[in-house]
Formats: sequence, C-alpha cells, structure tokens
Amino acid sequence: MSNAEIGLIGLGTMGAAMALNIADNGFDIAVWNRTTSTTQSFHKDAGDLANRISPTETLKDFVAAIKAPRAIILMVPAGEAVDEQIAALRPLLGADDLIIDAGNANFHDTNRRARDAGDLPYLGIGVSGGEEGARFGPSIMGGGKRAHWDRVSHILHAISAKHKGQPCATWMGEEGAGHFVKAVHNGIEYADMQMISEVYGIMRDGLGMTNPAIAETFTAWDQGPLKSYLIEISAKVAAATDPKTGAPMLDVIVDAAGQKGTGRWTVIEAQHLAAPIPAIEAAVVARNLSSQRAARAAGEDLFGTAPRHMPHESLTLAALESALMAGKVLCYAQGFSMISNASDDFGWALPLPEIAEVWREGCIIRSAMLDDMATALRDDAERNLMMAPKFTTILKETHGSLRQVVAQAALHGLALPALSSGLAYFDAMRTARGTANMIQGQRDFFGAHGFEHIDGATDQNGPWGS
Repeated sequence: MSNAEIGLIGLGTMGAAMALNIADNGFDIAVWNRTTSTTQSFHKDAGDLANRISPTETLKDFVAAIKAPRAIILMVPAGEAVDEQIAALRPLLGADDLIIDAGNANFHDTNRRARDAGDLPYLGIGVSGGEEGARFGPSIMGGGKRAHWDRVSHILHAISAKHKGQPCATWMGEEGAGHFVKAVHNGIEYADMQMISEVYGIMRDGLGMTNPAIAETFTAWDQGPLKSYLIEISAKVAAATDPKTGAPMLDVIVDAAGQKGTGRWTVIEAQHLAAPIPAIEAAVVARNLSSQRAARAAGEDLFGTAPRHMPHESLTLAALESALMAGKVLCYAQGFSMISNASDDFGWALPLPEIAEVWREGCIIRSAMLDDMATALRDDAERNLMMAPKFTTILKETHGSLRQVVAQAALHGLALPALSSGLAYFDAMRTARGTANMIQGQRDFFGAHGFEHIDGATDQNGPWGS
C-alpha cells in the first residue's frame, strides 16, 4: 500500500537518525536497507514512531510503499555506492520520481549525476550536524533544479534546525551546488577544529595547564564572542574522564586525526578556482602529518622535543582567546571568498548571505558570529568578509594577539599551522605592494614569460641579457 510521503535508503548512523527525524515531524516514511535485519531492528527500536515507518525487504516493495510521484533520499556511502543505488532504483521509478542524494558526495559526482539524469528529477543535498543534527535538526544545503527542491522543501524545512524560527535549509543552486557548499563548510570545519587544537596545545604544552583548567577556559570562552558548537564540545572533551582507566580522556586518545575526504576535496578545488584558503589547506596538511606517528617519534629522537614550556607572563588566556577569534574570522573569510569564486566560475549565483544563515544552527560550524556574517554578506556579497566593518573592527582588535601567539609559539617550538597561515593571509591581504614582482622577474629571466609594467604596458621583458 502506497502511503509513505517519502522514502529513505540506508539505515546507517546518519540515515537512521534522519528517518526518525522525518517521522518525528509527522511524515510517513518507507525505509529500506541492503541488510534486512538492520531494517527490522531499526523499526523495532523506533518506539512510538514505528507506526509512521514502513519497513521493506525488497527495493520493489520499498518503491511500492511510497506515494507517487515519489521522493527517495539516499543515505549511502559516497562514491560508487551512490551510482549503484541509482542504477538499481531507476528501472522501478516513474518519470516524475525524485532521487535525493543526501550523502557526502563530491560535488563533481553530483554534477555528473544531475546531467545523467537529464529531465528525471534529481537533487544533491549537503547535510551537516552529525548524528544529533540528523536526528533533531541538521543544516541542509540543497542543489539541483529549483522545481525539484520545491517539491520536498516542506519536509526538508520541517526536519532542519531552526534559528529563531527560520529553517536552516536552503536551495543553493543547480547541480552540485549544495554538495559544493557542504564541502566548503567541512573545509572551514577542518580549520576551526585545527585552530582550537593548536590553542589547546599551547595551554597543555606551553602553559602547563591541566585538562580541567583547559575545560574551564573553553567553557568561559563559550560564553563570549567565541561562542560556538566546536568551542562548547572542546570544553566537554577536555573535561571528560576515560571510564576504563580513570585518566583524562584526552590523555588516552591517539593524536592521529581521521578524515573522510571532504576537506581534501575543498583544498583541491580551491586550487582550480585560484581561491586562497591557506588556513584550510594548513588544517588538511596537519591531519596528514598527524598520521605520521612513527616519523614524528623519530624526529623527536633526532632533534629533541619541540614544545617547550613558556613563561606564564609571555601569553595570557585573554591573548589566546583573541588570537583564536582572529583566526576564526580569517578562516570564514577564506571559505566565503572561495564560495564567491565558485559562484562566478560555475554560474551558480550562490546565495552567500543565505549560506551564512543556514549555518547558524544544526551544523558543526554553527557560531554566534554567523549572524553578523550574514548581515555583512547581505550588505556586500562581493567584499571579502575581513573588509566588512564589523570584522575589520574585530581584526584590528585581535590581530596583535594572533601575532603574539604565533611568535611565542614559534620561539617555544609549538606548531601552529592554521593560525600561522591565517596570520600570513591577513598580512598579505593588507599589503598593497607585495613581492610577486620578484617572481615575475624570475619567470621572465628564465622563461621570457613577460610581465606587466607599472605604467600599464603588458608583455614587457627585462634587460636580463645585457
């Protein structure tokens, strides 16, 4: 019997949470998972929501359980699994049935799938917020034809996070626009997490602070301008105790950070777009370096331990807070600048103010400053965020602390790749005449590439042979 308003395939952590979210918001939903026992267990554990969920054992039964024209969400691993699932579904669907890929797809794959679909309805949506967000309200970034988004927007708005009653779910543009915005979100997430970990390293190794003291510091910062989800959970992580050993949780976690590829995709795409995102690039590099544990141990044996204790008078917690604030602003400025470049390059007309608004709740990088960013982007979406009056004021007040923190860390052997890259970006972006003239001279010397003269003449060459 066809009574479900929407279907969902893939009952892993995120898929199961999203299915419950949909049911919890009053929509009947059909579900299917490749492993039937998973479907059965999910339905059994759904409690009061079970009567809104139709578990199915075959794809044919799954499709039959959904009202036509159908809408089906795919929550399967990115890559070939998505293509395989689409290929299995299409023969069972009508011409008006909509497939929605809500996984962490590479936006180039989403572009291809949208083109392959032709007139067949297809959406690629970015979903952020982890398991909790998927269950109780994620941030949703939609991509595809606007008419297809509008068909299901009432459901996506209902299940999304809300900021002062406004749904954090918006259509971003054609084809892979939604997945592209999600990738940049994840790139910003990488940099934000890295900068927080760098400040944690200063507190732990430079200032010799205990985990409880570090937790208390993050908790205090979460009451001020740095208020954000990542600062909030950093405090909770620092305060946690390992139930097995009784030791601080952070002290028993291996210092090798995992990654699923979205940050790397963002960095690769930034190079194609000629969009400078050094803080995000540094965060991806730092994760790669973190995995080289044996090499790092060998380096310590060879050169001695890098981190050295700082005199307490060299840095204050207030300076660390200000430095992190500056780094955060610069990180977001780089991310939005990249989105602006992509908007022009792909012809998507990406709505930058709405993107900032969508990120205000539900997603991992939700932050108190996104309200001001949305306002600044609405005033002038073409302007780099660091040039907007609100953030110019913040950077004028905080870049000195960032400079002090980076300098002291360098003097005491503490690696700050993301914060250092953010500072270099800031200084480069406020230097009217840089040093690339030397590079152009070198290029012309060895390759006769020519250069532009300061009087405006182009295709100039230097007197290198005389």
